[in-house]
Amino acid sequence: MTIKKKLRVGIGFLFLLAIICCGLSIYYVNRLSADEKNILKDNYESVQYSKNICVAIDANRGALNSQQIKVVDENITAEEHDVTEPGEGQLADSLRSKFETLKRIGGNNPDIVELHLAIRKLSYGIMQLNMTAIERKYASATNAANSATLIMAFVGSFLFLVAFSFVVNFPGYIANPIKELTERIKEVSKRNYQQQLNFKSNDEFGELGQAFNTMTKKLDEYEHSNLASILFEKKRIETIINSMHDAIIGLDEKSFIIFANEVASTLIGLPEQSLTGKYAPDIALENDLLRNLLVNDQHKMKIYADNRESYYTKEVLAVTSKDKIIGKVIILKNITEFQQLDEAKTNFIATISHELKTPISSIKMSLKLLEDKRIGAMNTEQQQLLKNIDEDAARLLQITGELLDMAQVETGKLQLNFGSTHPKNIVDYAVKALKTTAEQKQVTIKVQCDETLPDVHADLDKTTWVLINLLSNAVKYSREKSTVDLVVKVYKADEIEFSVQDHGRGIDQRYLSRIFDRYFKVPGSTGEQTGTGLGLAIAKDFIEAQAGKIGVESEMGEGSRFYFTLKRIGN
Repeated sequence: MTIKKKLRVGIGFLFLLAIICCGLSIYYVNRLSADEKNILKDNYESVQYSKNICVAIDANRGALNSQQIKVVDENITAEEHDVTEPGEGQLADSLRSKFETLKRIGGNNPDIVELHLAIRKLSYGIMQLNMTAIERKYASATNAANSATLIMAFVGSFLFLVAFSFVVNFPGYIANPIKELTERIKEVSKRNYQQQLNFKSNDEFGELGQAFNTMTKKLDEYEHSNLASILFEKKRIETIINSMHDAIIGLDEKSFIIFANEVASTLIGLPEQSLTGKYAPDIALENDLLRNLLVNDQHKMKIYADNRESYYTKEVLAVTSKDKIIGKVIILKNITEFQQLDEAKTNFIATISHELKTPISSIKMSLKLLEDKRIGAMNTEQQQLLKNIDEDAARLLQITGELLDMAQVETGKLQLNFGSTHPKNIVDYAVKALKTTAEQKQVTIKVQCDETLPDVHADLDKTTWVLINLLSNAVKYSREKSTVDLVVKVYKADEIEFSVQDHGRGIDQRYLSRIFDRYFKVPGSTGEQTGTGLGLAIAKDFIEAQAGKIGVESEMGEGSRFYFTLKRIGN
């Protein structure tokens, strides 16, 4: 039976009991009312008739007058029509007989007194008979009223108990299963899928219990199958991570270590069991490497492990879920082999460049000697060949010089001689070095350098080399008969900015981010404009080694502006 039907049956039963109670009440009230009416109709009126006969008879001891006869006759007739009690009919007949006899005899008849007495006696008999009936019926009505009271009290009590039981138990019948279902759902939300509902009823609650039990079984099956799958995937991922040559450490959002592969454990110097599940900052207090991994932002690190120095690059990957960071993975990639190859390359370039400078210098010297007319005169073609050889030798000397500078930077052997100098000294030296080249291309170098500028803290040779490189590029990429602007100004409270602005074709925006990369050349440059691709990279290293900054601004058709800053001396 469904809950809806049970509610209908329960409420219908209460309604039926209320109808029964009301019906019994109406029945007994009507019964008492009928008894009262019967007493009034059957007995009280007969008593009244008898009383009227007695009053009429007693009004005159002799013969009855016409008025008395009429009253007595009417009351006897009424009594004859109102016979309700046993023996009352015989008394009424006798009363009629005596009355008829009394009417026939005269007033002087000696029997008239006896007739008066007989009529009075018969009237009192009828009256007594009805009075006794009234008492009997009153007692019966009283008993009926008492019985009705008991029955109504019993029925009312029964109805009260049923209603009270319904009020007390029915809410629990509805609420208790819901409460139990709520508690089971809370347990399920805690991933406790062993919950079952034992609803024995064959209603909606029973169906709900069966559906809930089926759901928890399915969830439990899924949880176990999913857990097995997750454990399998976890084991596979751990195997993959442990087989990698890179050190990998996983942290949650609260910086607790989730995993660390064997390489990471070896580098840190602690077994995996001592790392997993521990708070990383606590371990970092006594472990320098882990502290550097958590705090330092440097990407390249040199670590001493396995009795040798190894080089690693650090990469931090954020783990996100729904745009929320839930952890991070630190990866240390072993680049020792590449570092060694890079060092070998740098040493090779440095050695070759150093070795090339001597023969190139000898070639330059020989060219100078050949140009001396004391050795012998040359024709025009020979002079042109010597000029070409001189230009190529100069280009080779420049390339070897740049390669040596780059080697110094890469090997960390860059020597800086800091001193205090006025910016105009750097500008004058650079402009003087490029004067001939600019004049050959008819390019004017406009200098704006105030004499009141403060001195800068810099390496004069390296800074001049950078400015010469920037001016050389500006002249190279400028059109003939154009202008190059060299501006020196206070950039910040503690910095001086040097900027070189040309008015050439400019640099495409997509190449600006790579302009200071080694060996990078802007596509589309002519043969005269191309170089080694090292000048700007070396300039960047020189400036940053002096705690300065270097950058570029350019738009196609508007030219390019290269600038760098140096620290000033004084306020």
